[in-house]
Amino acid sequence: MPPGGPCASAPKLCIRGFFVADETDIRYMQRALELAARGRFRTAPNPMVGAVIVRQGRIIGEGYHRKAGSDHAEIAAIRNAVEPVAGSTVYVTLEPCCHTGRTGPCTAALIEHGVARVVFAATDPDPRVRGKGARRLRQAGIRVEAGILREQAVRLNEVFFAFHRTGRPFIILKTAQTLDGRIGAGNGDSKWISSPASRRMAHELRAEADAIVVGGGTVRRDNPALTVRHVTGPDPYRVILSASLRFPKSCRLLDDNADARTSIATMAENVERFARTRRGRSLTFWSIRRRRDGQLDVADLVRKAGQFGLRSLLVEGGSRVATSFLKAGLVDKYVAFVAPKLLGTGIDAVGDLGIASIDRALTFARTEILTCGPDIVVIGYPKRRK
Repeated sequence: MPPGGPCASAPKLCIRGFFVADETDIRYMQRALELAARGRFRTAPNPMVGAVIVRQGRIIGEGYHRKAGSDHAEIAAIRNAVEPVAGSTVYVTLEPCCHTGRTGPCTAALIEHGVARVVFAATDPDPRVRGKGARRLRQAGIRVEAGILREQAVRLNEVFFAFHRTGRPFIILKTAQTLDGRIGAGNGDSKWISSPASRRMAHELRAEADAIVVGGGTVRRDNPALTVRHVTGPDPYRVILSASLRFPKSCRLLDDNADARTSIATMAENVERFARTRRGRSLTFWSIRRRRDGQLDVADLVRKAGQFGLRSLLVEGGSRVATSFLKAGLVDKYVAFVAPKLLGTGIDAVGDLGIASIDRALTFARTEILTCGPDIVVIGYPKRRK
């Protein structure tokens, strides 16, 4: 055995159960991640997954999960292979599944086709799979290595990983604001603070979310449709959080609800009354409890959303709703589109968070800063308060 143990002579090192891959492994996994991203907007509630099959230094098959219910990435890659995959290495962005759902287990297919090695980026957090897929492959004599480009794989499917970690929907807060933090002028005008490029990116967020949450004030002020435009993707569910249930005579969220995707989250005493109205017949209602201060409890809304089967919520406003989610510590990701404009006065993006000093300010565990047309996009992942 060479100095340093069994990994010392190989071009990779074992680190806490994972390995640092050589450039070849990294290149093939990067390709698998590129393939996985092609499933964007279409795979939910499943993760985006890509697979590459390599034999004797050549790629002989590629595939990715196109949409929920279709072939998983490994199966697609096997079917697309130009020659038998026996003795090959399969690079896949997520641990192969070992259970039967809408499709059969990928581990069985990999074993049946005689692959020699499986390299995956991240362990599947789903308890039906977590570690069991890798164990099943090893029991069949297949060499298994994990952890290559894990961070990139987790980021690609951050909603999927967070849902299985927390057991609740992943919550993204989005604001479009001026440099001085206004989401609208004093008269309520907010069209358009951000640029067309930023609005396109915002609609990508909509296409990725299971549901959009807005407050009643936003509905009265903007009369939004909350559909996906500017990009090709599915329309999310639409959730109106409102205690008053005061809506304009012409209200697209209520009147254009042919897809029955609009839900109203309000107090229990409002539900029976509004459900009997003409507008209420095609709506879904969530009974939300009130907090001691009289405000609707957004934590209860999040629980109801999870019970409804939603795994991600995009909170689009307004200021009161955004503040409630931040004060409750429920925001997992904050996306702020900041336009190079000043209003001086107007509607604040965020209200009073009850923070009295700088050292108590809400901070972020990780941030990214992008440019989108003339705008700056700040993406932050809030730190959890101890």
